[in-house]
Amino acid sequence: MRSTMRRLGVAGLGLALTAAMTLAGTAAAHAESNGGVRVMPLGDSITDGANVPGGYRIGLWQRLANAGIATDFVGSGFNGPASLGDHDHEGHSGWRIDDLDRNIVGWIQAANPRTVLLHIGTNDIGQNYDVPNAPARLSALIDKIRTNAPQAHIFVAQITPLANTANEAKVNTFNAAIPGIVAQKGPLTHLVDMHTGFTVAGDIADGIHPNAAGYDKMAARWFAALQAASGSLSSLTTPPTGSASLLSNPQSKRCLDVYGASTDPGSQSIIWDCHAGANQRWTRTAAGELRVYGDRCLDVNANGTANGTKITIWTCNGGANQRFTFNTNGSITGVGSGKCVDVNGNGTANGTVVQLWECNGTGAQTWSAR
Repeated sequence: MRSTMRRLGVAGLGLALTAAMTLAGTAAAHAESNGGVRVMPLGDSITDGANVPGGYRIGLWQRLANAGIATDFVGSGFNGPASLGDHDHEGHSGWRIDDLDRNIVGWIQAANPRTVLLHIGTNDIGQNYDVPNAPARLSALIDKIRTNAPQAHIFVAQITPLANTANEAKVNTFNAAIPGIVAQKGPLTHLVDMHTGFTVAGDIADGIHPNAAGYDKMAARWFAALQAASGSLSSLTTPPTGSASLLSNPQSKRCLDVYGASTDPGSQSIIWDCHAGANQRWTRTAAGELRVYGDRCLDVNANGTANGTKITIWTCNGGANQRFTFNTNGSITGVGSGKCVDVNGNGTANGTVVQLWECNGTGAQTWSAR
């Protein structure tokens, strides 16, 4: 087990306070949801909310709610006051960029976020952990998020100030590198300035973590960035054309997959742990195809229409049995049959066969693009 003591120089200062002030009954149900867009607050104790349990998430939630935007905060952590309508998050006190990197794939698999709010790097600097390479580690983390959630919006923050003069100089150098990193990551990756306009005297409680005013200022910055990024506050039911997406079945938390990574025509489609391999990367075309490996299409076997007909891959040929419609309820219907892409027997295990079945609105027929 990693020692907490070596982390106290930066984010561990708020650990005991956070634990003591966390909303009573956190052992109760986690994974609160109002059915809104899935947003993952991701980072260290500043995301967790050191000094002010819930941190920026309180003000952000309230702004979203006041704007009539349903938001499902997601993550394995849980804390904050009753005024925070959803207490889930992925903020870890004392953690550095590399710590997040080691865990991010599993978190994405579990939470299937549409949007990620990333504020990380404070502990890399406070622990003096290979600071010159911190921007490269951040870049690699963004790449890993993008690989496992190709269509997710990722908001990357320039981190908040530190009182220590030497460390603040390192913060400025780190922050200066972030715009160039974000610019390389495509239109779904966004820069958020969490440094300009923040002061140690007015916004930082202990030299490291924001006070209530600082956290609310962070909330305002996140909210403005989210509002400016089209699609970041709406769930993705239909993958965009021309770029790869993963298709996750939220009931099983597994992805549409070609069995054994086979490229052979007739290979069965199944569900499997989401790993973003080539056999899970589906590209929707303007014709309504779902292409994998470039020239193979999701295919209803022999143009069948009966319940239980296998859904396989086949060389793309433009047939109606290779064209699909995405519906607002998350179902996918075959153009040739009018029936739904379905997980056999409502199963959730790796290897469960994907088939054609009469549409019934169950979790076995619900898919989420990411």
